[in-house]
Order: sequence, then C-alpha cells, then structure tokens
Amino acid sequence: MPGRRRESPLKNPSRAYIALGLEGSANKLGAGVITHAVDGSTEVLSNVRHTYITPPGEGFLPRDTAQHHREWALTVIKDAVAKANITMHDLDCICYTKGPGMGAPLQSVALVARTLSLLYEKPLVGVNHCVGHIEMGRQVTGAQNPVVLYVSGGNTQVIAYSRQCYRIFGETLDIAVGNCLDRFARVINLSNDPSPGYNIEQEAKKGKRLVPLPYTTKGMDVSLSGILTSIEAYTSDRRYWAHGEPCEESEDIITPADLCFSLQETVFSMLVEITERAMAHIGSREVLIVGGVGCNERLQEMMGIMAQERSGLVFATDERFCIDNGIMIAQAGLLSYRMGFQTALGKSTCTQRFRTDEVHVAWRS
Repeated sequence: MPGRRRESPLKNPSRAYIALGLEGSANKLGAGVITHAVDGSTEVLSNVRHTYITPPGEGFLPRDTAQHHREWALTVIKDAVAKANITMHDLDCICYTKGPGMGAPLQSVALVARTLSLLYEKPLVGVNHCVGHIEMGRQVTGAQNPVVLYVSGGNTQVIAYSRQCYRIFGETLDIAVGNCLDRFARVINLSNDPSPGYNIEQEAKKGKRLVPLPYTTKGMDVSLSGILTSIEAYTSDRRYWAHGEPCEESEDIITPADLCFSLQETVFSMLVEITERAMAHIGSREVLIVGGVGCNERLQEMMGIMAQERSGLVFATDERFCIDNGIMIAQAGLLSYRMGFQTALGKSTCTQRFRTDEVHVAWRS
C-alpha cells in the first residue's frame, strides 16, 4: 500500500545462509540451492528440475506423478547439490512445499525432506507454494510493491501485500487458468512436451479468427469452466477443421489455431481487467506475473499494454523461475528461517489446500 516506508524486520545476516528447496506439488520435481550473503544479496547456486510428461491427450494422475517424484528425487537432489558446489552438511535448512498441490506428489517430496532432515540433522521449513512464486518473482525482478497476478495449473489469484500478509483481491471461482488451457490442449490432442500451455501459445500465433466465448468476470473474480465448455463445443461444430490448412482462406471454417487464439485472448483479457482493478484499488503502478502461465508472452504483452496506459511497469520472469522449481521454495523458506521459523518434524505434513493469505509474511514490514 502507498504511504510511509517502514523499516524491514529482516536484517542482513551476520554470516552467509544456505538452503535447499524441494518442490513437487504437481508434475515438476525441482531442487534448488540458494544463499543469502552478509551484504543482503541473494545468489542462486543451482536450480534443477525434471518433468513428468504424459502422452498427448492425457493428463497426469497423482499416483503416477508421485511415483515419478520418488524415482527421480535422488538424482535431482544430487545434481542440485553438485552444481551448487556444496555438501549437505553446508546447509542451514531444508525447505519443502507444504501445499497447495496434488496430495500424493506432495507427500512424496515431504517424505524426502523429512528423511534428509533426520539424516543430516538439518531443520525443516514448510513453504506455501504460492508465496514461493511471489518471493522468487520479487527477488529476480526487483519489483517493490506490485499487484501480483499468480496464474498456474492449480491457481489463479490477484494478490497484493498488506500488513505482513499477501491478501487475495480476486481469484477463480472454479478451475485455474492453467488447468483450463491444459484441458483444452488434451481435447485437440496437443503434445504435453514441454507443456500443454506452451504448445497452445505456439498454436495461437497461427490463429486468424476470434470466435465468440463467454466473458465471465464477476467483480474481482473470474469463472473459467464455462469458457472451457464453450471452446470444447466448437470442436464438434460442422465448421471445425481439425487437420491441416483449409483449401481456401475464404472458407467459413474454424481451425485449432483459431480456437487456441480465441481462448487465450478471452481469458487473458479477463485477467488483465481484474488486475487493473486491483492496481486502481491500492494505487500501485507495478504488476508482477508469476506461475507457470506467467511465461506466456501474449499475456505479458497484454498486461504491458494495460500497465503502459497507467504509466506502470510489468515484471515477469523466464521459464527458469515461472515454472514450478525448487529454488523458489528455498528462497521463501530461507526468509522464514531467518525470521526464526522452523517446522517441527511432527508437524511436517502437507496439505492440498493452503491459501496464500494464510501465511504470516514476517520478513516484510
């Protein structure tokens, strides 16, 4: 919020701190090592990730995703520690995703974190996945007090900071934007490699026709399930041309590229609208886009146009930090640890429902 700048409760450390972060709330398994130096600077020492990819037209089941995480955990963590040029004994804490996310994958990563904590006698820090995205985004971009648009496969929220809490101004009332894109990618049989959302973005660049879709903003919230139903209905329309290019451009046809283009334009317009309302409400001129969908260049472009009209700035990161990763968990966890927070072994559980506004952001004024 605008007003008098308060002194940060987070002081520069008397020595360097090092944390390992473990992320596995969905189909990405990530491990990252970060250090906070005595001058207050932050350095990413390593950021390793492995993705569970399913065949085109299929999603990823919790059981299979958890199995992937268990099989790859040792390899990914060893790689992260080796690239950071440290040993496990050099760590000050081990941070893991407590939630939100898919239950079975979360449990697999929490089990690994507890095992490492006991084996090397290191304290545990449970981290909110959403706060991890925000803190890494703030660190990488240098955004000071932005309105945050958090868009991923499981979450869609407009967030702003106030009084040691990330407060949710608006959110999806049903499915997340990433889930909406992923599910439509399966309908038109797009590849899941590297991700369905990325392939929809590439397909949308070839779209030439904007088809009518519901525009469902409800105050500060959005609803996406009806849009998904409507866009799926077009694939059964007699004008739908599923394969190849039409013979004549003048033909009344609808291609998969047209549908990808229309879905992006409609959904992203809704997100820009509710983000602008939040900016007006708190008087901010900064927007920070985080989460996997935040990699989408068209979303960044549309948000940039809106911000420019308000004499504002848009901040976003590349796929190293937008897509789920271990380093964001290490960053948020180490901030908590430096403020004296630890997760007792008996409480090192995970939960599928862990809202952003439930976290006490003790490291900010």
